[in-house]
Amino acid sequence: MLERIALQLYTVRDVASEGANGYEKAVRQIAEMGYRAVETAGFPGTTPEAANRLFTGLGLTVAAVHAGDPLGENKTQVLEMMEALGKPALINTRIGPHDVESMDSIRRLCDRLNEGFEVAKANGFRFGVHNHWWEFERTSGIVPNEVMRELLNPEIFFEIDTYWVKVGGSDPAAVVRELGIRAPFLHIKDGPCNSEQPQTAVGDGVMDIPAVIKAGGDNTEWLIVEMDSVATDVMEAVKKSYDYLKTILTER
Repeated sequence: MLERIALQLYTVRDVASEGANGYEKAVRQIAEMGYRAVETAGFPGTTPEAANRLFTGLGLTVAAVHAGDPLGENKTQVLEMMEALGKPALINTRIGPHDVESMDSIRRLCDRLNEGFEVAKANGFRFGVHNHWWEFERTSGIVPNEVMRELLNPEIFFEIDTYWVKVGGSDPAAVVRELGIRAPFLHIKDGPCNSEQPQTAVGDGVMDIPAVIKAGGDNTEWLIVEMDSVATDVMEAVKKSYDYLKTILTER
């Protein structure tokens, strides 16, 4: 299971943007910490092709890519990026509060995501969606994510950000358990579970991480550490998160 721990590189975006070789330095540090996989979210100071050569040289798997829809004017760029990275899974993170404010907006959102999935499938890679807290906040009597489960093509998978699930008012372990094989990727983050406050290293907050991991069980392909912001040194938090997960997984 240790080889399934990845890091979302958005976590270290500031470090990766420092100087001409910031991206490479950050990624090398991550590999030295023990991470065997990454999830990309942009390539500051480099290119997908160069980044992929770096990952390969360090023995890092690209678990997935965070990007927008492979549609319209973005289609060619997204497809070229996916090709350069060896066609890992594509995760769409661009779902805003306005996309889930009503049943009509949720239907439009799902139509767009279903269209993006068809492009991904035709080009040989998987397509998933990543949540924030607003997909789990009850609005007008509905939980948007529950509606999305019905309207999205069943081949579209969910990358469940377990922290945002709790911020939105749902039980992360229960959501992961309910989705089963439809939630093979789990974002693992920790903190006070308040959208206005910085997060912490995994294991230092209020999240019940062992319960989430148990709920995912054999359905989990990747446990992906992510921190949107932390009040401490980010690289120290990244290392501490890996060490915590290593301990938890070794004890299972």
